[in-house]
Amino acid sequence: MDPHALMLLVEIIDAGSFSQAARNLRVSRANVSYRLAQLEKSVGVQLLRRTTRRLEPTEVGLRLYEHGRTIHGELLSAEESVSSLAGSLQGRLRVSVPSGYGQIVMSHWLIEFKRLYPNVMLELLFENRVDDLLVNEVDIAIRVMSEPPLALVARRLGEVRYVACASRGYAETRGMPQTLDDLSKSPLITSNVIGRSLRLAAYRGDVREEVYLRPSMVSENFIFLREAILADLGVGLVPDYVVQQDVAQGNVRLCLNDWRLSIFGTHMYLLYMSNRHHTLAASTFIEFIVEQAARVGRGG
Repeated sequence: MDPHALMLLVEIIDAGSFSQAARNLRVSRANVSYRLAQLEKSVGVQLLRRTTRRLEPTEVGLRLYEHGRTIHGELLSAEESVSSLAGSLQGRLRVSVPSGYGQIVMSHWLIEFKRLYPNVMLELLFENRVDDLLVNEVDIAIRVMSEPPLALVARRLGEVRYVACASRGYAETRGMPQTLDDLSKSPLITSNVIGRSLRLAAYRGDVREEVYLRPSMVSENFIFLREAILADLGVGLVPDYVVQQDVAQGNVRLCLNDWRLSIFGTHMYLLYMSNRHHTLAASTFIEFIVEQAARVGRGG
């Protein structure tokens, strides 16, 4: 089997379309389509099928893709070995981090990693969607969830704690929620994920309660949510690190402290695909992030 044709299959699946693969390879779409047809002819089976959204591999196509990724990974390892002999870690990493935690907490870690390894090209996505890593061509993702997907390798970074809070001005003029029912009726400022109903899970000892939320303001931008809370616009339901400094300064007050609150999950995980070859840059990045999370004591 022609290894170049196998690499073409990997490129098409990673790109998700003939057109994007052609752009990445800087060849015509017709060239990509023809070369794939020749590969399918040589193996005697269909390797890709088109869905309403994108190209997807057949069972045989996925097997060949995995072999192709392995070969590609070995080539990258060989290149990295040469680079490491020259004294510098090199490579390219596409990393997806939560918008709030990534900006407020992880940004310092990411900058330090880049300072330590200047020849590693980092492509950072600040997002909260829980999508397939293969579809989005993401090497490493960090997500808050209750349980990690079984198909992925998960490194636990720590606990995540949400807090109910409000500005000092709001608390003094309108009062703080005293019960979960009060909270659900308050003008809530919180985050949301498209396609999910917003439910609050609350734990106290062995008791678990679930409350449906109807926020007055939602955003994936936690820095904006913090500003909205400080502007006396309502009761915030955000991870504790968002308002930690404001609480310490007395500008934000907490309520319902006897409840452990969660919207999307209580744990933060570092995720990557088990069948995707890890370059030295990826392995170094993973251990660096795990070490940083351990240093601060938790992941959220």
